[in-house]
Amino acid sequence: MANLQRDIIDFSALERELQAAVESDRKYRQENDAKLRAVAQKVASYEEFRDLVLSSHLKPLEKNDKNFARKQPWNPLVVPGNDNPPRPLTSNTAPQEAPATRSSSSARIM
Repeated sequence: MANLQRDIIDFSALERELQAAVESDRKYRQENDAKLRAVAQKVASYEEFRDLVLSSHLKPLEKNDKNFARKQPWNPLVVPGNDNPPRPLTSNTAPQEAPATRSSSSARIM
């Protein structure tokens, strides 16, 4: 009877293992293709080669990805049509005076 428990197949675990293997194989092929492209481009340094391989998972932006209205301005302090520019930051304390120095007439030589 103990053999029956051991022979039961966990299909959900098998499915997860298969998905992980498929994803690993996809990533390997993608990086390998990037390596071959980098070699064909004759990159100047290893850093460029490495950057090309590490960025192989990125996809280029499509035209509709770039043309959207921004809801937040680049600089929220400077808004078009705002006639009141932001004021510079000020401190609450007055600048400290420089320490007093002795004048040459009051210096004593001993």
